[in-house]
Amino acid sequence: MLRHRFQPGRLVAGLFLILAGVIYAGDAGGVWETPWFVVIPVVVGGLCLAGAVGVVARAVHRRRGALSSASAADEPRADLPRR
Repeated sequence: MLRHRFQPGRLVAGLFLILAGVIYAGDAGGVWETPWFVVIPVVVGGLCLAGAVGVVARAVHRRRGALSSASAADEPRADLPRR
């Protein structure tokens, strides 16, 4: 059983921030040479993409929730006491 709802926007944001960390770590370790301004578009682009993914995911969750709650409204809820 899931403890919380899957949030793909946070996943995308995390992946882009990890990518920025890998870019800086590679530069600091001497594996490659990275100009200072390269990470800015990676982080900003990742956050914008994460925001767009979050909006789409929320719209899908709300739509699926509205459809499932309409069918669930006909059935009695087990967690509520009956009078």
